[in-house]
Amino acid sequence: MNPILQQIKTAIYDQCALVISNYKTEAEGQEYHACQFTLNKQHILCRNAKITPKKVGQFVTCWRRNEKGVTELFHEKDVIDFYVINVKYEEKLGQFVFPKSILIAKGIISTEQKEGKRGFRVYPKWDVTNNKQAERTQQWQLNYFFEINDSTDLIQVKGLYSKNHF
Repeated sequence: MNPILQQIKTAIYDQCALVISNYKTEAEGQEYHACQFTLNKQHILCRNAKITPKKVGQFVTCWRRNEKGVTELFHEKDVIDFYVINVKYEEKLGQFVFPKSILIAKGIISTEQKEGKRGFRVYPKWDVTNNKQAERTQQWQLNYFFEINDSTDLIQVKGLYSKNHF
């Protein structure tokens, strides 16, 4: 398990009785520590976002390689409950817990009607956005974000991972 996810497991998941099982890494996404696992019967797709030098926010990929070796986007028919993105900047650590439904609504996960995206930016609460689009994106994303520190609201975390949150 990658060190950031291990830190989140110890600091948050263990306290919330969220148990990781069926953990497997994705060979294609090593740069993002891509993995999949089950968390209390929820199917999780997980990545660590990366800081890029020229833009605010952090970048994360949203694709996989199929049996033929061709890259393909994630689709609404895929068995995914949440796409979890870990973010870190200096001593700050946080996690986005996006339900599949919001990523479909935002055009990130593909549907029969619309092709999704291969990657996108996330904006943790500590990022100061510098344009209107980034600001709008950050506003909706923060509904699915929690920062990990001594005052993390564990009730909020449990709510984010709840099927009722969809």
